[in-house]
Amino acid sequence: MTSLCRDCFHMFDFGVRCEKCGSPRVVAHSELNNLSIAHMDCDAFYASVEKRDNPDLIDKPVIIGGGHRGVVSTACYIARIRGVRSAMPMFQARKLCPDAVVLKPRMAVYAEVSKKIRKMMEDLTPAIEPLSLDEAFMDLSGTTRLHGAPPAVMLAKLVNRMKTELGVTGSIGLSHNKFLAKIASDQDKPNGFFVIGQSDTQSFLADKPIGLIWGVGRATQESLEKAGIRTISDLLRWDKLDLTSRFGTTGARLWHLARGQDRRRVMQHTPIKSISNETTLFEDVVDRDLLDGHLWRMCEKVSDRAKARELAGRVVILKLKTSKHQIITRRMTLRDATQLADTVYRETRAMLDQIAVGTAYRLIGAGLSDLCPQSQAERSGDLLDPNAEKRMGAERARDAIRKKFGTDAIIKGRALR
Repeated sequence: MTSLCRDCFHMFDFGVRCEKCGSPRVVAHSELNNLSIAHMDCDAFYASVEKRDNPDLIDKPVIIGGGHRGVVSTACYIARIRGVRSAMPMFQARKLCPDAVVLKPRMAVYAEVSKKIRKMMEDLTPAIEPLSLDEAFMDLSGTTRLHGAPPAVMLAKLVNRMKTELGVTGSIGLSHNKFLAKIASDQDKPNGFFVIGQSDTQSFLADKPIGLIWGVGRATQESLEKAGIRTISDLLRWDKLDLTSRFGTTGARLWHLARGQDRRRVMQHTPIKSISNETTLFEDVVDRDLLDGHLWRMCEKVSDRAKARELAGRVVILKLKTSKHQIITRRMTLRDATQLADTVYRETRAMLDQIAVGTAYRLIGAGLSDLCPQSQAERSGDLLDPNAEKRMGAERARDAIRKKFGTDAIIKGRALR
């Protein structure tokens, strides 16, 4: 059994404390020197950045989200202990945690911190596959000779550097494939380091619920439970052909994942095909005014992410899921690419208005696809909408104000719904 001290990075034979510095922050595994596929997930990223920038918030519950009728984007761990969760209505979060400090998200600031984390990762390996601003896969295969240390040591140094230089923490999952690495990163949060090796893959997965599998949402889980499949052990009892016959390609995928098999490579050069944001609502919503508030916040986040990446999109997307789990997707191709929240909102709102009134929805989202450089955005203007140019100027001015004074400096009234 090999042990690694996460504070001084000393490697030694098994022990609960570091034999060199005495730290109890030790990770141990018999395959520690041989595993190289990792998933790094920042801990309550948005809230961590806010606490870094305002030390007065360190010991306070912090919620990032909308107004009284908005939803929670994320919450720090102090607030999570009180029961606050992402996508929870803000009024419910305030009841659970009345002393919480509620802040509007500052996407441009978070994107800048994300870029710095990405640069730190690139110092370890070029094989990086970002999943969002605050998480990514890394493949450190073959880097031991380059760094003079196995991947586990370099990963411990990475999160230490993130904390020291950027003031944010992250949790590491280390394994032999992407599926298990992502699961591992959730096992020891916050500021954790968890390892799943070849030898303990089956024993680790056996008693876990099927909801642990990445990509198994509520609808899929309900279908599996109807077939008597509630744990990964239940999946192991099914023949591959039977699973495929009943659940299609999802069944075949689940057969492999239940055995800890995942042949996907870390794809460092995968181009961004779309930018989107969606939220699962805490309770089903029929009221169009409430849906409108949620939609605006989704469009703002899509716009902020597009601007942070210096991208624009020619196709605007609206996504909805009904209370009966029916997914509704609508797309609108624009004459000019856009990255403006105003444009994304107006197009998605128009598509929402074309959908029958009275339906209850449990999920709403917005997105941009057919991406291009931002230099190709808003080129020709809209002759049918003479106020479009004024709104674009207002949004650019608002972006400049928020960048200088923070996102709370100026907001639209619909963001408070």
